[in-house]
Amino acid sequence: MTEFFGSLGADLPIAVAMALVGAAVFTLIGVVSGTDETATIAPLTLVVILLGVPPAGVFTFFLAGAISKHMTHAVPTMLLGIPGDTLAVPLMEEADRMRALGLQHLALRKAVAGGAIAAVISIPLAVLFAWILSPFGDFISSIAPWLFLLAAVAIAYSAPGRWRAVLALIPFVLLILGLQKFTSLFEVKLATSYFLGIAIGPMIFALASMLLPRMRRAARSSSPANVYLAPESNGTNAKSLIYPSPLRFLDATQLKAISLSSAVSSATFVFSPVAMTVLMGEVVSSRVKQGYQRLTTAVAAKNATTESTYMAESLIPLIAFGLPLSPVAAGPAAPLFNAPPVWETNGETGVIHNLSTELSTGEFLIFGLLAAFAAVAVAYPFVMRYAHSAAKFVVTRVSHEAIIAAFTGLVTVVSLWEGGIIGLVVTLIVGLAGGALIKLARLHAGVLFMGYYVAALSVPGILAML
Repeated sequence: MTEFFGSLGADLPIAVAMALVGAAVFTLIGVVSGTDETATIAPLTLVVILLGVPPAGVFTFFLAGAISKHMTHAVPTMLLGIPGDTLAVPLMEEADRMRALGLQHLALRKAVAGGAIAAVISIPLAVLFAWILSPFGDFISSIAPWLFLLAAVAIAYSAPGRWRAVLALIPFVLLILGLQKFTSLFEVKLATSYFLGIAIGPMIFALASMLLPRMRRAARSSSPANVYLAPESNGTNAKSLIYPSPLRFLDATQLKAISLSSAVSSATFVFSPVAMTVLMGEVVSSRVKQGYQRLTTAVAAKNATTESTYMAESLIPLIAFGLPLSPVAAGPAAPLFNAPPVWETNGETGVIHNLSTELSTGEFLIFGLLAAFAAVAVAYPFVMRYAHSAAKFVVTRVSHEAIIAAFTGLVTVVSLWEGGIIGLVVTLIVGLAGGALIKLARLHAGVLFMGYYVAALSVPGILAML
């Protein structure tokens, strides 16, 4: 016990510092519409790992960043009618109706309050469920090659494209195997470059499509885009909203809906977060009859589910198995499992050296709660006081081209660092192929991450068994 608290005390300063950094960075990123979680959280977490930040700091950075982003993603969703990221898409129907009623700011505050409460509720529950499942960890590891294959098919089938997404796994896995064979000719072993290619695949595909005259003509605009920003609500005293209790914006029915949605979704870790958000919203809506109450309750419960699913799908695979067996673990949280040369998850050799081996269950719980409180301390008051000003600033002052250029530069540097020109070429090929599959086969990046693990872990493991 003394050793545990001694280790905890030594890691506490860096854990607090990185939690605040992650919360601040992703509070701002979340305000920018269309900033997908995989394309933002995964690369920046990878950079933090490669910079040599201790495991506790990496964990709090990731978790605080995810929680903060899923609070501030409600700003463009509610005020602009543009999804803040992938998980904000299920909120659009209620957001549009609340804006039509002139109650967009109330919807925003209910969504953010629901997210703040869910973050605190879901972390201890996810750790509890992971602890319950942890005795099966060795058995799960022994069948990992087959489990990755089954999980990849299941996650692909949960994507909008259904069987198209499942079939799309086959050429993508073959592409990864071919690229691995190609890079081995030059004695270059890559992992990070594949992750980066998948993470920013849609962006690479969109940029490459501009080389086609027809696509370039379709994208060209003769005038600036018109975006409607809902007006600030009358009579709002901004100073009184610096640190209001989340309970101020939620009634008993909504608190119950948030608590139940968070508890149920904290126990699941293999389903699509988008699907869980839609499901929880439908269950909650079906139990509320009055129209306005149904809208506001659904908004709060859905945004709460975006937080709880991310906590569960990150923590349960980490603590119980040490393997990325969920869409989030295989997507935005992928660097926590694989970040060569720092961490490695190798099904062929049986090596599992990642964040799961660096922190104990108790440390995951304590640092997880610390990250949640840091995110709520930073993102929650920011949204309550500056949501309208931030949305206006993003629309009028922030260039999406600059954001694209920044992430392009980041990906280029990391790819060159890992494998030189070959690493960059692999990133571009995987990005183009992955982006095309996401666009045409209607799958999400989590499916492609699972496809990578099938190629890197399942295929060698299954061949070794035969």
